[in-house]
Amino acid sequence: MASCLFCGPKLAACGIVLSIWGVIMLSMLGIFFTIHSAVLIEDVPFSEEDLHGDAANALQTIYGLYNQVGYNCFIAAGIYVVIGLVSFCQVRMNKRVQYLVH
Repeated sequence: MASCLFCGPKLAACGIVLSIWGVIMLSMLGIFFTIHSAVLIEDVPFSEEDLHGDAANALQTIYGLYNQVGYNCFIAAGIYVVIGLVSFCQVRMNKRVQYLVH
């Protein structure tokens, strides 16, 4: 019978811990970028060309970039959820393998 077990119990537990941390951190960053937090302006990828023109258009461009970075954070948090689920499955498989008699 083929097994999908590809990492040990310590690596799987480490994956769970890192996934929980990644989901919390990236979700909070996504929220802060979505509400256009001024503290995070250094992390928004805009150029000098985005600031030229009328003020309303420049502001909407910066807000659009804030939203784009926020969506990217939410996507990365979703990837961490998937990695956490895979790590959880690996922990369960490792526990089941310990109970098998060879």
